[in-house]
Amino acid sequence: MTRQRRLIIAAGAVTASIILAGCSGGSGEAGGSAVELDYWVWDANQQPGYEECVAAFTDANPDISVTTTQYGWDDYWSTLTAGLVSGDGPDVFVNHLSYYPGLASKGQLLPIDDAVEAEDVDLSIYREGLADLWVGLDDSRYGLPKDYDTVAVFANEAMLADAGITKEQLDAAAWNPEDGGTWEEIIAQLTVDTNGVRGSEPGFDKDSIAVYGLGLNASGGGNGQTEWSQYAFSNDWSHTDENPWGEEFNYGDPEFIETIDWFQSLAEKGYMPTLQVASSGIGQIDAYGAGKYAMVTEGSWNTRAYVGLDGVTTAISPVPAGPNGERASMFNGLADSVASTTKYPEEAKRLAVFLASKECQDITAAKGVAFPAVESSAEISRQAFADAGIDTSAFEVPIDEGSTYLAPVAENWAELQAIMGPAMDAILSLQAEPSTLVEVNEQVNALFE
Repeated sequence: MTRQRRLIIAAGAVTASIILAGCSGGSGEAGGSAVELDYWVWDANQQPGYEECVAAFTDANPDISVTTTQYGWDDYWSTLTAGLVSGDGPDVFVNHLSYYPGLASKGQLLPIDDAVEAEDVDLSIYREGLADLWVGLDDSRYGLPKDYDTVAVFANEAMLADAGITKEQLDAAAWNPEDGGTWEEIIAQLTVDTNGVRGSEPGFDKDSIAVYGLGLNASGGGNGQTEWSQYAFSNDWSHTDENPWGEEFNYGDPEFIETIDWFQSLAEKGYMPTLQVASSGIGQIDAYGAGKYAMVTEGSWNTRAYVGLDGVTTAISPVPAGPNGERASMFNGLADSVASTTKYPEEAKRLAVFLASKECQDITAAKGVAFPAVESSAEISRQAFADAGIDTSAFEVPIDEGSTYLAPVAENWAELQAIMGPAMDAILSLQAEPSTLVEVNEQVNALFE
C-alpha cells in the first residue's frame, strides 16, 4: 500500500480545511475552543475519499476540527521527518509498512491500543494478516489497515493492436533472466525507434527511441514495488531472511543479481528508458499518456489515473509469470498513525481509528480508487470500478494464486534506503553493474548488527 508509491506529484502541499459550523477557531485551549487536528496524506487520488471520512468524523465529533494536507510522495517523507522533529508535523498521518518501524523505534509514534480497545474494534473485519503487520516489536499497535494494493501491467490497447499483440498473449506472458521470455519479446515488439523500426526488427536504433515498450518510474531503491520486485519474487527471492522484522537482507543473492541484470538489460537494449531519461521530464503517468511508453507496471492505487487519461484506452493484465511459475506481486497496506508530538492524543487516536473503520472504508471504497482493507467493503469497491468500466481482476490474480509477498517491514528502513537508493539509481542509469550489490548488501546488513 510502498507503497514505494510514485504518485502524481503535487508541486506543493494542497490543503483542505474542514471546519465545523458553530465551532470557534481558537487555539484548542480551555474555554470551549475546538480541538484542531492536522492530518497529512500523500495520495491526491485518494484525498477526496479521505476528506469525506474526515467530514463524517467531525460531524460525529463537533468539538474537533481537522485540516487535511496533501504532499506528493517524493516530498512526503522528508517533510514528515522534519515536522516530527521540529514539532510542526501532523497529529495524524498516512503511514507505510516499511517506514513505521523506524518512526516507532525513535519514539515518534503513539500506540493506539487504548483507542482500539475503547472503540471495541473487531480486528477480524480486515483482510487476513493486514492488522497484525501494524503491531511493532514492542507489541504495541501503531495503526489499523485502511487499504491494500498489488501490482499489474497497464498497456496501451492501440499500441498492442499495431504491434500484433493480443490481450490473451499479454495475459499469458512469462519472463526469465536468460532471454526475457515472451515478456521481453512483447516489450521489444512494442518498442519503436524514431525511424519506425520495432525493437524486434533488424535495423532497430536503440539510441533513438520514439516509444519505449516498457516505462520506468524510478529505480525502486530497496523496495522495488512497481519496478522490479515482481520479477525478483518470481525468481525465488525475498527481501529479507524473514518478514516482518527481518534483520538480514538479500540484495547480494544470485537470484536478485541476475534479476536486476536482466532488468538493466532492457535499458541497455533501448526497450526501457534509463533512469536519466525516465526522470528528465514528465513522470511515468504523463509519459504513458503522451504515448512515450506502451506499457508500465503499476500499483492498483493509480488505476484511475491511467484509465482516465485522454486519448488512451488501457488494458490491465497480470504481471508476467517468472521462472518459478508465479505471477508475483508485492502486497502492501497503509494505515494512519498518531504522532507522539500531538497536543491531543485522545482525539488524534479517535480519528486514526475512525479512518480505518467500516464506515470510512465504505466511503472510500465507493470512490473506486483503492481496495479497502475491510473485507465487507471490498464489494463496494469492485462495483465502483465496474460501474466505471474498469476491470481490476488482474490485481487479484496474485492474491488468488497465493503469490503475494509483503512489503519489507523492518527497522532502519530510512537508513537502508539511503544506501539502496543511490545503488539502484546507478545501476538503472547504466553507471554500475548489478554485481556491485554484493558489497552494497554488506553495508545494508551492517545496519542491523
